[in-house]
Formats: sequence, structure tokens, C-alpha cells
Amino acid sequence: MALRAAVFDLDGVLALPSITTSWARAEEKLALPRGFLNEAFKKGGQDGSVARVMTGEITFSQWVPFMEEDCRKCAEDSGIRLPENFSVKHIFDKALSEKKINYPMLQAALTLKKKGFSTCILTNNWLDDSAQRGSRAQLMCELRPHFDFLIESCRVGMAKPDPQIYKLMLDTLKAEPNEVVFLDDVGTHLKPVRDLGMATILVHDTDTALRELEKVTGVQLLQTPALPPTSCDPSALSHGYVLIKPGVRLHFVEMGSGPAVCLCHGFPESWFSWRYQIPALAQAGFRVLAVDMKGYGESSAPPEIEEYSLEVLCKDMVTFLNKLGLSQAVFIGHDWGGVLVWNMALFYPERVRAGGSRDPLPGLFRRGPHISGAVASLNTPFMPSNPNVSPMEIIKANPVFDYQLYFQEPGVAEAELEQNLDRTFKNFFRAHDETFLTTNRVRELGGLFVGTPEEPSLSRLVTEEDIQFYVQQFKKSGFRGPLNWYRNMERNWQWGCKGSGRKILIPALMVTAENDLVLHPKMSKHMENWIPHLKRGHIKDCGHWTQIDKPAELNRILIEWLETDARNPLVDSKL
Repeated sequence: MALRAAVFDLDGVLALPSITTSWARAEEKLALPRGFLNEAFKKGGQDGSVARVMTGEITFSQWVPFMEEDCRKCAEDSGIRLPENFSVKHIFDKALSEKKINYPMLQAALTLKKKGFSTCILTNNWLDDSAQRGSRAQLMCELRPHFDFLIESCRVGMAKPDPQIYKLMLDTLKAEPNEVVFLDDVGTHLKPVRDLGMATILVHDTDTALRELEKVTGVQLLQTPALPPTSCDPSALSHGYVLIKPGVRLHFVEMGSGPAVCLCHGFPESWFSWRYQIPALAQAGFRVLAVDMKGYGESSAPPEIEEYSLEVLCKDMVTFLNKLGLSQAVFIGHDWGGVLVWNMALFYPERVRAGGSRDPLPGLFRRGPHISGAVASLNTPFMPSNPNVSPMEIIKANPVFDYQLYFQEPGVAEAELEQNLDRTFKNFFRAHDETFLTTNRVRELGGLFVGTPEEPSLSRLVTEEDIQFYVQQFKKSGFRGPLNWYRNMERNWQWGCKGSGRKILIPALMVTAENDLVLHPKMSKHMENWIPHLKRGHIKDCGHWTQIDKPAELNRILIEWLETDARNPLVDSKL
């Protein structure tokens, strides 16, 4: 029978360095014999304190004195003297603080899962009430979403190498032994697994283990293209609603804790367009709020055009923050969302900030940045209003913006875009080298989709499930609200002129996409004249849909910026 399930140990397999490696480093630093800590640990044995802590009978803090006593006994038996600064607690705190995800092994697990394998973490773990419990919680929070099952010894009351925990694992997987491969870095944990008839891999080093895993599964795991970042399952997220005013609410999804980061999408999109960024930013230590902008999805879609002016939309976002009890947030926008966040920075600079630390309880969590002002835009440059030139003159002078003129007459574009939503989104969401659309001569041709296939193929950027999510969202909202964002050019210009001559002084990021044919990188030239603290990111071979086209590259740029350029020490009040 073919293998269909893969089980991974945590310590020494999915997370490095292993505890034995950390012990070896501690022994060297403390001038203790090599293997000393492992021998002391074994004294706790399967019937002693180790068994009690691993099965959850006692907590880690309750176990430490037992380990201290076992170390003293080992030292006496070996005729050595423990250093004065010897501390089991400090040794384990250090080991846990150094532990990181073994990404090549995680990548292998993700590849197997994509190939249809069930995946499981089976680990001997304790109830962690130590000062480093936040580090362990963060590690598990990052790993858990990638696996179908997690079995922790302290939660089930049995630990490796007890055969019963492996039988529980088989029941959980609903698999026969000969359908499972098990990876562990401890040989004694693998013997009962082999006895039950499972394939086993003893992990000494990652590359060798992955070669063995390739061989037994028949799945290529080494030198494979990196998988895209983890996406969001809409049904598995926390959804919220904020009443902005009678009859108008904003819907958002939320993940993570820390400084607030508000994600603002563009046209014709949804909070779901940030599906690859939400988990990454949350795991980086931020509270992510991805909003359905007004007119979209589960947010309200009032029909009045003036409801979608930038002045009203920015006021809505201020109310959104107020209702959530947030004085400040980092704002990141794409397309029209980018226009919005630049205006938030211009007219509400005191709200475009996320002061504070990701570490409210020092010592319990990983240190994170103090965020002292941050606004970022993807693709959309900051273009200050020119009091001497109306926006319509600019649009009419640039043929690539002809589609925006087509959008001006209420009801016309709505009829075309709502006629066949499946076709609409398969036409829109395409890579730059797959596109059917042209934004030139749209009025002359009589529509945006004239000349495009009636049944467009599926782009490599999306799945059929992705397309159907957008279809269902726009069945609720329609296109009037989203198109109304384009119908406030004069109002937006008049409001923007009130900020004429101002500079955006908070740290800011502009991310350009090489192959965005409408919002071309050259449009962002001279932004530094208006935003002196501007940082830039540029993504090659990327079209307009940056978040889904190059999600890994974008996530790296955003997180690096949030943790470096957007970080400043908090200023103590002088009042």
C-alpha cells in the first residue's frame, strides 16, 4: 500500500537546533563533560520526573527542581563539581530562545501536503510555564496551520516511545501503519514505530533526511521551487464589523497581536486580495486588519457617489479606528487603497502611526520593533493635487487612463462587469504576460471586455476557488460602489488642494511593480520631493496584482520595512 501520511517530530526535525545540540553548547560553555546533561535527563527516566513532565502531570517549572537534583547526582557520580552559575532553568531558557523553524523540512511537509499526504506533528512536549513560554507559543502558532494534526504528549497523557501514542497517531490519521512515514531525531522513538510496520527516518541532518523522504514517498523535495506563502481560509478567520454610521458598516478580518496594520485593497478586489500577506504579517508580530473597503463584499455599499470621495472614505477609516479603540495604525494600500493611505498620511498623520512595542511583557515574548509611523503603498504613487490642473485634464491627456472615463457614467460599466462575474474576474486577475485587457480606447471600443474571450482561461495567479470567492462577494455588493470610487475626481481634487504644499513626514514605503502597465514605476519619480523619509521596494516580473503575483517577495519587503525603517525608539514625554 502506498504511503499517504507523513509524521514529523518537532525538536530536531521541524525546529532547530535540537535540545541535545543546545545542551552540547551549554556543556562546552560550562566546561562540563560532553553528554552530561543528557545523562542527567535520562535519570528522570520513563518512570520518573521526565515521564511526569512529558505527559502533563507536572509543569515545566515544577520539573526544573527534579532536573537540578538529577544534575547534582550525576555530578557526584562522575566526581565533578557543578559551576556556581549552573542553572537548568537558564540552560533551557537559552535553548528555547534559540529555536527556529527548520524551513527546508517545513517546505517538504508543505509539498507532501500539496501532493495529497496527510501531515502531522507528533512531539514530546511539556506544559510550558517558563519565562520563554511566549517563544514556544510563537513557534507553535507559526507551525500549526501548516499541518493537518498536532499531537503533543502533555495534552494526551502519553509520550514517545510508548507504543500507545503511535496507535493514537494512526487513529488520528485514519491510516494503516504501512501508509505512514515517521521522522524523528531520537532512535529509541523510532523502534516502536518500525515494530508497528511504519516507515521510519532517523534525522541526523536535514539534507540526508529529505533525500530519504524523497526515496520513500516518490515526491521530489529537494531543489523544488519555493511554495507561495500560506494563504487564508476565509472560514477559519476572525471576522468583524464596525458600524461607521447608520446604514454603513465596514467588514474586516483580523489575525495576530501587536501593533495594528490596516490593509486597504483596490479595485475590483476584497480583503481576500491580502490572503498571502495576512498570515505572514501576523506571524511577524502584528495585529493585521484587512478591510473590505466601502462598496465591497460584506461592507456596506451605499449608492450615493459622494459616499466614496476620499474625504468621506478617510473619515470612515478614522471612525473605524475609533470604534476599535485604536489611536493609530500602520496603513498599507494597493491601487485605490494606496490613494487612500496617502491621503490618510496627508490629512490624518496623527492616526497613521502604530506606537508601542510587540513586547508588552518583557521577557515573555520575542522583542519586536517600536513602530513610530508607517504608511505604505503598492503600485500607487503619491501624486499631490495641482491647484492649476484639474484631474480630468490629466486623465484625458493619458490614453492608458481611458477606462476611467468609461467608468464615469453610472450604470454603463456596471452592466458590463456584472453580466458574467466569472468572466469578469478571470479577465481582471491575470499575470502581465497573460492579460487580454487594454485600458486604452475603451470608450471607442464600447467596453472594457470587448474582444476578450467569452470564457477566459484561468490565470496562473489564481485558483478556481479564488475566482468563485470574488464572484460570491460581488453578487452581494455589485459594482456600483466600487465604480463610485472613480466618480469623485473633482471632489477628490478639491479636497487634495487643501493639502497642497504639504509634505508627508512619517516614514513611508513605495513598492513598484516592473510590469504594471497602468501604474508604471516611472510614475513614482520625484516622490521623495514630497516624502523625505520615503523608502522603496521594487519587484521585477510583477504586474498589477502584486499581492498575489509575487507574494513572497512582497512579504519580505513589507516585513523588513516594518521591522527596520518604520522602527524608531519611542520618545519619552516631556510633559
